[in-house]
Amino acid sequence: MRLPDTPLPYLLLLLVFSAAGLVLADDDDGDDGPRSARALPQVSHPQWKQECSSCHMLYPPALLPERSWRAMMGGLDAHFGENAQLDAATRDNITAFLVANSADHTAARRARMLARSIPADEIPLRISTTRYFRRKHDEVSTEVFKRASVGSAANCVACHSGAEKGAFSEETVRIPR
Repeated sequence: MRLPDTPLPYLLLLLVFSAAGLVLADDDDGDDGPRSARALPQVSHPQWKQECSSCHMLYPPALLPERSWRAMMGGLDAHFGENAQLDAATRDNITAFLVANSADHTAARRARMLARSIPADEIPLRISTTRYFRRKHDEVSTEVFKRASVGSAANCVACHSGAEKGAFSEETVRIPR
């Protein structure tokens, strides 16, 4: 077999493989796909909804890994400065639901990327402390989170109207004044 005299075929192959590598290594969170592919899976659980939404928005379980939900549910007596204790059966039922739908047990790309952003030795109790959250919100100033209309970084629904349904698309963000 004789090799071509010109390097053009090799350059074309290199270009094709480089482009393919960039596509396969794409590390965004899927914001270029259809909305349904970007959203975290919608899940429902009556006790979770009743107990957790009585005080705050329903954070989709895929926003934190299993170890975070286990730690959070194991410390409900001091839940962000409040006593949110539940009877053992309710706590265990909600914990099982959160674990089954956590970031490391969900196939959604956004959840997988979030889980990968958390070092194995960390157990974050707030989504806002993860590297993924900080990267996605790096252009939002701390003053925005302090606005009365927002309150804090924990108030996802202030800017993401579909947050409780797992929809965090940048296309639908509306930052209140």
